[in-house]
Amino acid sequence: MATLYVENVPEDLYKALRERARQRRSSIAAEIIALLKENIPTAADLRNRARVLRQLEKLRTGAIGTGAFLSAEEMQREDRSR
Repeated sequence: MATLYVENVPEDLYKALRERARQRRSSIAAEIIALLKENIPTAADLRNRARVLRQLEKLRTGAIGTGAFLSAEEMQREDRSR
């Protein structure tokens, strides 16, 4: 596992981090790792996001299922014709 050293952390940021770690009953190092995991996507995360975006695009364009989605106007016309 890699080691990361950070210098010149602003005092107010360090105090906020220390307080957050205290509230969660964890160390500052554990809190930093948790924050990095929450906010920095890994290569696997980015691949998964790209896959989900491709699937959403297929849904949006109607490439999946029975066809394209109706516009709001088309749905209103269809509803009024009933």
